[in-house]
Amino acid sequence: MTIITIQSSYSPSRIQVIKNTNSVIKHANFDQFPSWVSLKTTTTSSVKLEHKQGQVENLHLVSLSKHGKLNEAFEFFQEMDKAGVSISPYTYQCLFEACRELKSLSHGRVLHDRMRMAFENPSVTLQNCVLLMYCECGSLVDADKLFDEMPELNAVSRVTMISVYAGKGLLGKAVGLFSRMLESGDKPTSSVYTTLLKSLVNPSVLGIGRQIHGHVIRAGLCNNASIETGILNMYVKCGWLKGAKLVFDQMAVKKPVASTGLMVGYTQAGRARDALKLFVDLLTEGVEWDSFVFSVVLKACASLEALNLGEQIHACVAKLGLESEVSVGTPLVDFYIKCSSFESACRAFQNISEPNDVSWSAIISGYCQMSQFEEAIKTFKSLRSKNAAVLNSFTYTSIFQACSVLADCNIGSQVHADAIKRSLIGSQYGESALITMYSKCGCLDDANEVFESMDNPDIVAWTSFISGHAYYGNASEALRLFENMVSCGMKPNSVTFIAVLTACSHAGLVTQGKHYLDMMLQNYNVAPTIDHYDCMIDIYSRAGLLDEALEFMKNMPFQPDAMSWKCFLSGCWTHKNLELGEIAGEELRKLDPADTAGYVLPFNLYTRAGKWEEAAEMMKLMNERMLKKELSCSWIREKGKIHRFIVGDKHHPQTQEIYEKLKEFDDFMEGDVFQCSMTERREQLLDHSERLAIAFGLISATGNARAPIKVFKNLRACPDCHEFAKHVSLVTEREIVIRDSRRFHHFKEGQCSCNDYW
Repeated sequence: MTIITIQSSYSPSRIQVIKNTNSVIKHANFDQFPSWVSLKTTTTSSVKLEHKQGQVENLHLVSLSKHGKLNEAFEFFQEMDKAGVSISPYTYQCLFEACRELKSLSHGRVLHDRMRMAFENPSVTLQNCVLLMYCECGSLVDADKLFDEMPELNAVSRVTMISVYAGKGLLGKAVGLFSRMLESGDKPTSSVYTTLLKSLVNPSVLGIGRQIHGHVIRAGLCNNASIETGILNMYVKCGWLKGAKLVFDQMAVKKPVASTGLMVGYTQAGRARDALKLFVDLLTEGVEWDSFVFSVVLKACASLEALNLGEQIHACVAKLGLESEVSVGTPLVDFYIKCSSFESACRAFQNISEPNDVSWSAIISGYCQMSQFEEAIKTFKSLRSKNAAVLNSFTYTSIFQACSVLADCNIGSQVHADAIKRSLIGSQYGESALITMYSKCGCLDDANEVFESMDNPDIVAWTSFISGHAYYGNASEALRLFENMVSCGMKPNSVTFIAVLTACSHAGLVTQGKHYLDMMLQNYNVAPTIDHYDCMIDIYSRAGLLDEALEFMKNMPFQPDAMSWKCFLSGCWTHKNLELGEIAGEELRKLDPADTAGYVLPFNLYTRAGKWEEAAEMMKLMNERMLKKELSCSWIREKGKIHRFIVGDKHHPQTQEIYEKLKEFDDFMEGDVFQCSMTERREQLLDHSERLAIAFGLISATGNARAPIKVFKNLRACPDCHEFAKHVSLVTEREIVIRDSRRFHHFKEGQCSCNDYW
């Protein structure tokens, strides 16, 4: 290469100018150039090669832009401008590309103004660079203005604007521009069609999609694989699966991406069997699959709980060596969890080489689904201490749910604070899970604070808050919230009415409950399900209206299920109706032989009536069917530590003090409240788990000796213990709060917030 040395009229130093500069600019190693070139003017010049002037300067400016050094580039740009050195169109192009990549709109606008001054009629290629820069920098106003000013447009110009309109959801503008292309006689390129098709994503624009499909046919582009796939995916997103299947059947070569798109459509539409059939058909044709298709097929298997078929697909995945890939391993974990095969889920998880946040979220969700809530929290704590990058909003939502069940407000509030710090509270389910957690932990003030902090609570949040008050026994507040929700224009759903009916049930609001059940379909077009009718049965039964409950069951549009009879049986037990209780117990045992309530409640009814042989028969049936009543467990938090008690528990370090405290209430045990003459029975009552927890709360009072004693129980409170708590609250002048499996009980001065109605 020949090197020519010249003395520039605007540089005091010698500058080496390279021949064939345009080629050199494109292929030069920019790292070899200095970071600055002097542009100070001089009057001496022995050789004037005007056509060579500015080539090195432009080359350096391109180098700076290619390296993303925009500030340096613009400083050098200004020096060149002052020195009268012209900027080449290619240099402008590189600078606009740098502005686009770095999203520097301010630099781009300055550069555009300078370009207008430099070129009277810039090329359409250069103007397209400016147009693309404005679009990428998010300034649709500038892009619109430039597009309208451009004297000449080409396919790139139009595709750029169609893409940005479609991406911004301005479908009318995108389609309008497409129509003008056709009217002007321009032939749209395949990229125009694929861009438009990608923007059609809901049923309301299906008509437009079909028209574009018609244009594709007339343009003879039906055999274009990318357009064919775009049309198929458009029909899937617009919900016209029949059209998508027609396109698929007409494809000469069925590519995996098109097959997967149709399977996604089937799965989203609840047609999992069609998705699996398509997979099997194409598998027999020997089509090569990518990892994504397995995630779709496993999701279909999960929705059908098709464990056997999913295991066969797992074998196929293992054969292809894809088990360790997170894109396949994670759907496997999710599939096994949804099929309640948690051991297999754990093995699939262990095979993933690098689990991501979705993988960890799936396994933690699995722990919660399997009621291993403490293990879920333990795993979360371990992850948080090691690698916060694998935590996401779904993980936090699962932990909020775990704390809800464990009634662990201490850990729950800490996790809440951590989620706020990391901005990982899900905008919908996360906040609702927080409301539920605080409500179930007996912290309604905190639940209210979360609810009030939400800008626009959705139906899930409203329902969670209504449920919290219903669970807490605040029926009037729950119903007030419901009316407020409706007045805000929010439409209640099926779950909302479950919460409302539950509130009525816990407060004995029979008339109101029937009113809300009747208005579901009439006022809100929400069809009642068997669950809503079961709530109404519970309302009648709790209120002692057993005949009305039985009549209601006979006339409702559903056959009574196990829960229907269980609610009715519970009412029979509460109101000591042996005759109807026998009927309810028999029906419950027929429908759900494994439910211990069908044996335990009749047993209690028989013993109360002194029918010992019948009671023994119930115990015999349970033994024959190898059923065991769930063990009662109560727990209480003291100084950040949870203390658990079971019936007759004597493993606590302070056992002696606990039982001594209970003996102080022996006189109450001898009273008429329990109507129990058997010494053995009185001793058993002393050993009930919630009594042990209450006694521990009394002996552990530190600091504020009048602070409420909060006890949590996994089963419903028994009548004897309920009376015991009332008596203790009166004698000790301590407020006692017990959360059982159904609701909260607040004992104060010998009275309970449920008014003995539970």
